[in-house]
Amino acid sequence: MLLERSIVQVADNSGARTVRLFSVSGKNGQASVGVGAIVKGAVQTATPNGKIKRRAKVSVLIVRTKNRINRKDGSAVAFSDNACVILKADKEPVATRIFGPIAREIREAGHAKIISLSEEVI
Repeated sequence: MLLERSIVQVADNSGARTVRLFSVSGKNGQASVGVGAIVKGAVQTATPNGKIKRRAKVSVLIVRTKNRINRKDGSAVAFSDNACVILKADKEPVATRIFGPIAREIREAGHAKIISLSEEVI
């Protein structure tokens, strides 16, 4: 689970590299969020010629977490890093590519565009 002030990797080609989360509120007002959550963050590092610049305030969708995700069929999946995708105001991704695997829970959350851009869905 990700908390406020967590630093996550950006898994797309928007130009941002890392984002620090600052507006985190999960289900029922919890102070942590998981895969499929949309939160606010500030870009900590970015590439020089990217669309997103350093210190920009952005909305991000969490696509991978180190914390284990337990599924209804009894299986569990965990990733090696915490990663997110930067979103526009209309909940569409800013980027045109998404790197690395993403969790199946993103499809269940209704983000079909992100599923189609990703390399692999686990």
